Amino acid sequence: MGALEDLYEQRIAAGEIADDPVQRAVLPSFERIAGDLAKPVRKSGFFTRRAPEPIRGLYLWGGVGRGKSMLMDLFFRSVDLPEKRRVHFHAFMQEVHKGMIAARKRGVDDALEPVGKEIAKGLRLLCLDEMQITDITDAMLVGRLFEMLIGGGVAIVTTSNRVPDDLYKDGLNRQLFLPFIAYLKAHMEVRELAAEKDYRQDRLGGSPVYFTPLDAESRAAMDRLWETLAGPDPEPLHLKVQGRTVEVPQFSGGVARASFWDLCGRALGAADYLALADAVRVLLLENVPRLSSDNYNEARRFVTLIDALYEAKVKLILSAADLPERLYLEGAGLFEFERTASRLREMQGEGWGG
Repeated sequence: MGALEDLYEQRIAAGEIADDPVQRAVLPSFERIAGDLAKPVRKSGFFTRRAPEPIRGLYLWGGVGRGKSMLMDLFFRSVDLPEKRRVHFHAFMQEVHKGMIAARKRGVDDALEPVGKEIAKGLRLLCLDEMQITDITDAMLVGRLFEMLIGGGVAIVTTSNRVPDDLYKDGLNRQLFLPFIAYLKAHMEVRELAAEKDYRQDRLGGSPVYFTPLDAESRAAMDRLWETLAGPDPEPLHLKVQGRTVEVPQFSGGVARASFWDLCGRALGAADYLALADAVRVLLLENVPRLSSDNYNEARRFVTLIDALYEAKVKLILSAADLPERLYLEGAGLFEFERTASRLREMQGEGWGG
């Protein structure tokens, strides 16, 4: 039994997770990578420079709440190696963009090359959580970046809600991205985690997901659900949309948290909300006020946001000044808001969420 299997058994014995045969079935794929990483690195000779042997990584995909991130985090803990890193994919790409901006300021022609070398330096294992490609710039960068890292001997493990063939689906100039998909499938083992249970829904345990009025009790309830659902060390989520960056204040393990004013008080539109719905599986949205002609623009954005979340089957946890039917009682758009109120009611159902 490998180190990862030991940790998995320990969590079962502690009652922290349920024994899941589908999860067990992918453990050997992780253990294979651990075995490759444990092999001694062949040293270069005095007159020769030998590149490290590429290690076939793992692309683990599947539905929300099936345990992809949990398994990757257990694997990360199990690998006794200092040269390892675990990071959310969006945060990783944000770091790449910052590095490229700095390289261009130094006059470097190929700004990605020094960034890739810096990331690969002293690194043997890179774990990327929640891989999503929604931006043409990222689509063009990620292929070269993976080639540089894998060619440099870095083992990559990544999780995603999408099968590789659906990455950047319907994106602008997607045909330019297709060679990377072929490269990914050739150099990484692709496994689906098709567990029957959504363990994130289990963690909700039938808890209410709509809290009103806006008082200390509602705030405490939102805090408790955030602590239950989010992973460790939340960071801001940066989404690149049509050349702009949209920031969501807190994000961890596919779960995001923002206030009404973060998302509806700024000049955001449908494209921004669609990118958000594609990137998160659970959204905690706080402090939705009563809406009227006085804040009509914010109300319209709220309607658009709920539509995007609804169509993407995102789990919504919300605190608001009143019940859905009483959030918007006067002004233009009252009739349209009736659909939003109906959707907010439907999204409170225990089985809601993709």
